[in-house]
Amino acid sequence: MRSLGIVALSVMLGGCASVTRGTTENISISSTPSGVEAVVSGLEVPTTCTTPCAIVAKRSADITITFEKEGYQPQTVQLTKEVSGTGAAGFAGNLLAGGVIGMGVDAATGAATDHKPNPVIVTMQPTAPARSARPAAPRKPRPPAAAPEAGT
Repeated sequence: MRSLGIVALSVMLGGCASVTRGTTENISISSTPSGVEAVVSGLEVPTTCTTPCAIVAKRSADITITFEKEGYQPQTVQLTKEVSGTGAAGFAGNLLAGGVIGMGVDAATGAATDHKPNPVIVTMQPTAPARSARPAAPRKPRPPAAAPEAGT
């Protein structure tokens, strides 16, 4: 009976990191200057926001953010996933309560990981000012070369 209770508890808890940290996280996005369009890919629904802003993302998502503003060079930031200290502790807690099932749930949901960098902060670089194309000045025709005078 005890074994059955432990298995039932494991299934209900899912995974310790999943329970204690959740499967989503807030990611803050900002830029200098502000008012930059941030296009976030890797989410279930592609998202666009204007900096400063924040999104909620699944911890397991592979996220890329592209920053665009007229007059500035576009920039792309690829977020990485790293196991945080609290995520590792929650994942290790599966040894006590969640067992193999909890470890599997935490691994599948990415509950033990955090996206880095968070917050995402970029400094936009202005594009080089376009050189104004001056129209070429019309060339003046050269007078014909004088023929050398014959023998004197």
